[in-house]
Amino acid sequence: MPRPRSQLISLSETPFYHCVSRCVRRAFLCGTDAYSGQCYEHRRGWLEKQLLFAADVFAIKICSYAIMSNHYHVVLHVRPDLAEEWSDLEVVKRWHRIFNGTLISTRFLNSEPLSSSEHDTLKPLILLWRERLTNISWLMRVVNERIARRANAEDDCTGSFWEGRFKSQALLDAQALLSCMAYVDLNPVRAGLAKTPSQSKFTSCPKRIAQLNLSNKGPNCLAKFVGGSADRIGIPYALGDYLELLDWTSKTIISRGEFAPSPSQKAFVLLNSINLEPNTWNILTTEFETRFSSWVGSEQIVQSIYRRLSYQRLPSTKNHRILFQ
Repeated sequence: MPRPRSQLISLSETPFYHCVSRCVRRAFLCGTDAYSGQCYEHRRGWLEKQLLFAADVFAIKICSYAIMSNHYHVVLHVRPDLAEEWSDLEVVKRWHRIFNGTLISTRFLNSEPLSSSEHDTLKPLILLWRERLTNISWLMRVVNERIARRANAEDDCTGSFWEGRFKSQALLDAQALLSCMAYVDLNPVRAGLAKTPSQSKFTSCPKRIAQLNLSNKGPNCLAKFVGGSADRIGIPYALGDYLELLDWTSKTIISRGEFAPSPSQKAFVLLNSINLEPNTWNILTTEFETRFSSWVGSEQIVQSIYRRLSYQRLPSTKNHRILFQ
């Protein structure tokens, strides 16, 4: 029996999550539909813009993303610390960027005087909105609902556009996070749509490369690479090392075993820092979704979560044991 979303997303375990939404129709979300011949390529821009907009409003940052022909991937970093720092006015401003709010919140936003009873009415709303702005389900709802409405209007039809709710995987340690980010960023390379990460359109790679060239100044919607700094919150690796690792991995994927280039020094050091062998890394970056279900990390961590959630029949942890030494 499927677990409720409240059990699959637990910030006490990890702030990092891999989410996937798939289109339910034969007609593609993006790209050209081989059945009808109609081109939906422009919808990639819709989805990328909406995804980046939502991450800019929410206290949830994007580690990596890839928009494919009939689905998209995104790795998210939930930041409740950011939401706690926001003033009440900031929370209302952000909520009004995506929803209409209420008459009282609109008056509050316009600096109009409110009575004590109106303040009492607004306070629990602000508390609720602050919580929702750190909620992955609400972010995915904002993105998916707006794309579905726009696509339905374009297709002049009604009905479900997405294949149920989104799928989520909790990334419980450094090995899971890094391999999942690479798996997502390299989607177009594995699909034969690009030869290098830099040529992968509608992924986070081009923005990360531009971010590196701008001395790590990038959009606020993207999670920051903070290296080994313990004082900063973000992705615990150096951006340049990650991009080199992506480049080597893409060459390995394209070679398909005929030519296996050796990893660069930075890529090798990064793999060593998370205790992953190159062969294991290649498996993770090509088979991540098929190897794991809802919880991804070392066997010990995953088994402790299964016990805490009182699973009647414990799922297999064979892949966790083999791949995450």
